[in-house]
Amino acid sequence: MQHYFLADQDLSAFVESLMAKCPVIAPVANRSRFVFETLETVDDLRLDYDTTILPPKKAFFPTKQDLITFDENGFKAALNPQEQILLGTHPHDIKGIAMSDIFYQDRKVDNNYMAYRNATTIIGSSVQNHYKHAFFGTMNADRPITGHDMFMTKVDSGYVVETVTPKGDALIGLGTFTNVTDAQIADAKAVNEAAEANCPEKLNGTAAEIREKVRNSFDSPIWDEFAKDCFSCGSCNIVCSTCFCFDVQDEWTVNAKAGKRFRIWDACLTSEFSQVTSPTKSENFRETQGERYRHRFMRKAAYLNDTLGGPACTGCGRCSGACTANIANPVTVINKLLEQ
Repeated sequence: MQHYFLADQDLSAFVESLMAKCPVIAPVANRSRFVFETLETVDDLRLDYDTTILPPKKAFFPTKQDLITFDENGFKAALNPQEQILLGTHPHDIKGIAMSDIFYQDRKVDNNYMAYRNATTIIGSSVQNHYKHAFFGTMNADRPITGHDMFMTKVDSGYVVETVTPKGDALIGLGTFTNVTDAQIADAKAVNEAAEANCPEKLNGTAAEIREKVRNSFDSPIWDEFAKDCFSCGSCNIVCSTCFCFDVQDEWTVNAKAGKRFRIWDACLTSEFSQVTSPTKSENFRETQGERYRHRFMRKAAYLNDTLGGPACTGCGRCSGACTANIANPVTVINKLLEQ
């Protein structure tokens, strides 16, 4: 682990060197919001973004991912990982990636995720502007930031750059880095601490208190109270950085002799997610909106704590912004449960 300093005027040249090495996926503007996309030009880079519409996990697990292709002669894997760099990932999204790494290696390794994950170098960056729904300062704040290779913190006149892994060390030769001072390192620490402290929204309990309260609120009327306005659209699931469910489908050619199998992101808030069928009967084991709404919060705040060592939520606030009914905000729901 080493620290360096990258001056503002040297940032563009460093990013251009990264782009010459391999594709660089980074935050760029998309109308009034931001998205992670492959950089076409360094001028598109926006490290001052607040949050992106979709989480950076799409770099390893796109919204639609081909698994195999098949024809009359057999089948072959569609895996084709290429070296890539994920640049500008905020600390809470790095935590989300670390959670996804656990999910896709739990019990059985998901090679279709891990192949692309292992081919990716992650360069994190500090939060320069807060998303209006962010609450990462009080959600998983004690969880260490792990899984990235380099981290850049914006300070006066440049960036304090920390390399974390050999993959991060290997990138230093691509830029004009200088020695960093103790004062600059202290400034970087203060910047990241301030980002945590200045989140616009805050939870009123610890992870342990939230877990206990949510688990003991299984029969609370609060679920139906909020869910009565739910459209069951699944938007909160789709934008979540830690949701990991997917649906597998086959697509055939017209002559039904060839095709491909692919998977797409799935959402437990939709009514069909929990529906199972047989030749003679259909059954939905979470039939009501309230049951599905409760399941989401149980999964995020209670069920996965043992596996992850904390809640399955990063506090990014994407779900709050995506919900058209304005009922997905974990801060509103959890704080109300804590008051009961």
